[in-house]
Amino acid sequence: MGKPANTGLDGRILTDAYGRIVDYARIAVTSRCNLRCVYCMREEHKMHHASAEELRKEEIFRCIEALGASGFRKVRFTGGEPLIRSDIVDLVRYAKAVDGIETVSLTTNGVLLDRYFEDLVDAGLNGINLSLDTFEADRYRNITRRNLLHKVSENLDRLLRSAGSLKVKINVLLLREINSSEIGRFTELTRHSPVTVRFMELMPFDDNQIWRTGKFMGAEKILEALTAIYPELEAKEGKTTEHFSFSLPGYQGSVAIIPAYTRNFCSTCNRLRITSDGKIISCLYSGDGVDLLPALRGGAEREELVSLLQKAVSIKPADGREAGRGARGTSMSEIGG
Repeated sequence: MGKPANTGLDGRILTDAYGRIVDYARIAVTSRCNLRCVYCMREEHKMHHASAEELRKEEIFRCIEALGASGFRKVRFTGGEPLIRSDIVDLVRYAKAVDGIETVSLTTNGVLLDRYFEDLVDAGLNGINLSLDTFEADRYRNITRRNLLHKVSENLDRLLRSAGSLKVKINVLLLREINSSEIGRFTELTRHSPVTVRFMELMPFDDNQIWRTGKFMGAEKILEALTAIYPELEAKEGKTTEHFSFSLPGYQGSVAIIPAYTRNFCSTCNRLRITSDGKIISCLYSGDGVDLLPALRGGAEREELVSLLQKAVSIKPADGREAGRGARGTSMSEIGG
């Protein structure tokens, strides 16, 4: 008889103090980024750690091995921008080969995707989330402070052609009166392609300079705007991978609304984050983490790394927001999204 679901190589399951099985890891392979989105980081943003403290490829390999041995089934590579790392294909290929890891995915802003796309698919990547907030060049430049929409648009087309064999999601962070008029245009991506377009709420991180400008657009307003354009919108029944998922008759894909700020999903949280400087963050709102780097640099065996993962899970709060904890770092790039 095979191992039960959610178990590591020796039958381990990491369960926190509140009975939640933790089996999903987001690994930030860098906090560097080639964009400077106004809701994420300042133009002059300085990272909180030196590049020498960024996890090396072999150290990420060892983290993934420990995750697989601990019952983790899903790994997502994030950043910063993960495609800045020239070894990203090696990381994906290795993760796919680790016993216990079933799904490997990646979140990217899409600027460099053409450089690695075919190799990532060949390495076994299961899914890509592409972050794109507008189709308008001037608006894109105002949001990202870079003039790179042409690159991302080409890579979006590449992704749309691959949807079906690869799970593709488009992350759209909505800002009232900035890109909210493009809800329909993004939704139309789902007409002929089996992709999921996810409309997301802004979150109040220290380094985003737009939080206090009144541009926040909550989930209710997003749904109101969406149904005004598509009155035939139907809520998807049953278990889905999104919190609020909808379909349209005759459309191949789906849309989702991610109420990252107005709704609290702590009770069902199943994830850990490993930052690019080697800390395990058990909660998005946690100010501290369990430091993996000394163990990794000190030649720790896998069992010691597993113990550190167990420690991080054991201190996972029942509700990070209720506990009054502030978000770690000055931007999402410091946490890994």
